[in-house]
Amino acid sequence: MSSHEYQFNVAMSCSGCSGAVNRVLSKLDGVNDIKITLEDQKVVVKTSDNVSYDTVLNQIKKSGKQVRSGEVIA
Repeated sequence: MSSHEYQFNVAMSCSGCSGAVNRVLSKLDGVNDIKITLEDQKVVVKTSDNVSYDTVLNQIKKSGKQVRSGEVIA
C-alpha cells in the first residue's frame, strides 16, 4: 500500500496548540501517523494514498492555527 508524507510549518505556541492540531488530524480518515515538534513548529503527517495534501492542509486549518508553509515529502 502506498502512502504520502506531508510536512507543515504551523504557528503553535504551547502544548494546547499542538494538542488541537493533533486532535483534528486524528479525526481524519486515512491518517496513519502524526509527529508534532512544538519547538520547530513542525507537523509531519503520514497518510494512506487516498488522502491529498489539500485535505490534510484544510484539516489543520480547522484547528484555528495558522499554517505558514507546507510541502509534500513523499
